[in-house]
Amino acid sequence: MTWYQILSFLGIPSVMSILLWFYRIIRKQNEQYAALKSGLQAMLRSQMISDYNYWNAKGYAPIYARENFQNCWQQYHALGANGVMDDIHDKFMDLPTPTHNTT
Repeated sequence: MTWYQILSFLGIPSVMSILLWFYRIIRKQNEQYAALKSGLQAMLRSQMISDYNYWNAKGYAPIYARENFQNCWQQYHALGANGVMDDIHDKFMDLPTPTHNTT
């Protein structure tokens, strides 16, 4: 008996096929995860830039807008972002908060 025949008898080729199948599934899921992560980062970045432009044009940012921006920024960084938005975050947080309701 050859080694291949012994391994075939023991079911090793089918085990290898199953492991290869699992590997392909995991690789596909990792690719999809990376795409979702990149897409979510892009959406958060777009939202923060839009919010900054809107409130910067008004010259102030109310508390609710600051809280929303801060939450987006924290989630953006939790996804592993590289700090591109740090400057915009700092500028947004430097906008004054109105003392009365101007919205």
